[in-house]
Amino acid sequence: MWINILVVGLTLGTAWAIRGQFGHEPGAAWAGGIGALALVLVSGRKDWYNKALLIALSSALGWGAGGIISYGIVVGYGHSTDFLNAAYGLEMLFVIGGLFGLLGGGLLGLTLESSEEKKVKWAGLLAEMIAGGILVHSFLIDQLDFLMTPPRSEAWAICLGAGLAMLWYMARNKFNSALRVALFTTLGAGFGFAFGNFLQILGNVLEINFNMWNVMEYNIGFWGGVSLAYGVFTSKWPEASSAPESWENKVAAALVIIFVPFLVFQNSAFYDILFKIPENAETLSRVTFSGSITALVVLILLFLFSWYLQRKSGVGYGRADVFKLFLIYFGFYILFSFSITGAFSGTFMSNHLLYVMNFAVILFLVVKYTPRSFEFQSIDIQKISGVLYFVVIVSVILFLAFIAIHLHGELSGAHNRF
Repeated sequence: MWINILVVGLTLGTAWAIRGQFGHEPGAAWAGGIGALALVLVSGRKDWYNKALLIALSSALGWGAGGIISYGIVVGYGHSTDFLNAAYGLEMLFVIGGLFGLLGGGLLGLTLESSEEKKVKWAGLLAEMIAGGILVHSFLIDQLDFLMTPPRSEAWAICLGAGLAMLWYMARNKFNSALRVALFTTLGAGFGFAFGNFLQILGNVLEINFNMWNVMEYNIGFWGGVSLAYGVFTSKWPEASSAPESWENKVAAALVIIFVPFLVFQNSAFYDILFKIPENAETLSRVTFSGSITALVVLILLFLFSWYLQRKSGVGYGRADVFKLFLIYFGFYILFSFSITGAFSGTFMSNHLLYVMNFAVILFLVVKYTPRSFEFQSIDIQKISGVLYFVVIVSVILFLAFIAIHLHGELSGAHNRF
């Protein structure tokens, strides 16, 4: 089981590090979809193979929704030399990372637990989540003026309200396994974001010649993926998950494989270079025309390969089909990142090599060490344990903040909230 968990952690960690080059919601959605496919691939559940695209879509929606949160200035709080501000920065990164994990893990868990006997009423759930997001944002931000990241966007409150509404839906409809996965992923992704910021500070102090921001991003994905997989592989699930209709797979494929990558492409400088007149020559020098053409070719090939696989497999996905989809979706994500950073035009960075190495290790583990089926290990964890995990993680983060302020003087990009 631990190899399976490691594969998901490595996958989401690598995808989230790459996501840092895209930013915003579409990049997070693409990374979330990749992580979900890794989870399904190593799960050994044949009924989950059939709904792999729906699981990827739910994960993409959850992780992607967190992309509306602004956290750049919060990272700066963590760089402060004052303990109160540094602790605030790291703990708020725990909250922000936790919201990513809450929505991503929660929606994925609900998709896994939805069965013929007890189906998730998605329309009602989404309506409740939207209403919860609006109400909590209005109450905390507009009424109480409870600001985390002034003067930047306080969209974290929308995600908090949506997440709380989702948890309430799970609790009252007894989707207990999905609830467990959501909470585990909240703790894991939250810890990963805070710990990643600490590693970023440490790397800057030691003057390590590497993109330490990327290290922070890798950590939220890795720890979020590990906690997600652990929550899934130690929970009870219906013996037979609900089988998707043909139209559901087609819609999921269109959204996950076509719509999300196209949004990433449209939001990048590539789109402006190919289809608009760049505002200045700097844009052309930063992202070359050849890189834009390469990115467009990558997208077209992704669409064609995925369309062929979808047409060949139909509804009846097997492990081999999920593996091919995972390989295509993840591999082209890496190729697209190479295009956007100019790797195909001669600008090759050290983290590019690590993406390829991670991808190779993941494929090696999947082929050689992850079984085609294994027994899930149901673990009964008392409620007090969940509170204990939370207290321990919060305390560890406070300790990391205490260490951080004694490691450095003034750092570039540091901010004080108080």
